[in-house]
Amino acid sequence: MEIKDIYLDLGFSNHSVFSKTFKKYYGIAPSVFRNSAPETFHKIVQVQSKKGQMVPVFSQYICKVDNLLNWTKMNLKTEVKELPEMNLAAVMSLGIANVESSYNVLIDWAKKKQLFPREHVKMISVYHDSFKVTPPEKVIIHACMLLDEKLEKAEGLIFPETIAAGKFIVGSGEVTLEDFEQCWVALFLWMNEHHYSMRKAFPFEMYHSNFKEHPEGKMIVDFCIPVE
Repeated sequence: MEIKDIYLDLGFSNHSVFSKTFKKYYGIAPSVFRNSAPETFHKIVQVQSKKGQMVPVFSQYICKVDNLLNWTKMNLKTEVKELPEMNLAAVMSLGIANVESSYNVLIDWAKKKQLFPREHVKMISVYHDSFKVTPPEKVIIHACMLLDEKLEKAEGLIFPETIAAGKFIVGSGEVTLEDFEQCWVALFLWMNEHHYSMRKAFPFEMYHSNFKEHPEGKMIVDFCIPVE
């Protein structure tokens, strides 16, 4: 079976998109994977082709991609949107474990400014590092609040940040905290399959509800990837 037959069967439109997506998850090109599969990868299965020949199939990869695509369709409404400029008040968090304490600092500041609590307040996490290349304890995340007016200068640990207007892939859904990683992986897969590329801006999450107020720990979130 040719690689072309495999990626077409999986729903990929061309070899370039399939190769980029495969390499993103496994670190090597599919052609290299196939050549070394019998000796190196124990999760390769043999199936009978239409010609009666036994051929290797990337079962692990196929299963993972199919599951992600199916999960995305069921749990996220994914679309491309033009988003307006957003003015934020931000607190820097070094490491994923410190995000909650950063939000606590932000909320204390907002209460003094009578900006919190109020109707339709939106909290946003802006990711200034990638978890693929940066350890979780060193990832820089800005815990932010969407403001009606621009914050002119820093006030202690609070500083102004702006998300520029532009095109974004937006995946919206009601999910648990444990689903977040899968949401991001699924959205980047969707980006590759639909021939978008990430532009030089930071991805972010916008929260429309509080998981602590939901009986199943769910929250309504927009996962946003800047694209061109």
